[in-house]
Amino acid sequence: AARMSEVEKAFRKFAIYGDTSASGNDMTGKNFSKMCKECGVMDGKAVTSTDVDIVFNKVKTKGARTITFAEFQQAMKELCSKRFKGKSPEEALQAVYGLIEGKEPGSVGATKATKVGGVERLTDTSKYTGSHKERFDESGKGKGLAGRQDLTDNSGYVGAYKGAGTYDQTH
Repeated sequence: AARMSEVEKAFRKFAIYGDTSASGNDMTGKNFSKMCKECGVMDGKAVTSTDVDIVFNKVKTKGARTITFAEFQQAMKELCSKRFKGKSPEEALQAVYGLIEGKEPGSVGATKATKVGGVERLTDTSKYTGSHKERFDESGKGKGLAGRQDLTDNSGYVGAYKGAGTYDQTH
């Protein structure tokens, strides 16, 4: 039972990662995936990110966006047999929990990128979407002008185009 609590502690740390208002009682798919990756449950061979997503969606309550710790344990039962083929279900589960114990987000695990200060999220392109890829990181700090100045102008104009309505006269 003591082992379980270590796993639960890790679950809670990952559950609140990136969301200070989170209770730690349930975990989003994004954090579940991060946890599997950083703890080495997802090794990219026996267990891929697709596997992790499928299992997450399989164990979560219909319509829910998160899984509880109980559902998380269920997910680990599904993943451990893939990750540790040839072990008995019980051994495989213990092995997976062994990977998870004592881990917390950002601890150096299977991830290959070097993590120095706040660089991690700048270099993690999986968080970028569409056309913002080149310009912004997820917190809005960007390489372009728009990222460098504090935009207080919320009139709907983009970037440094401050002179709303002056276009015609100047050209």
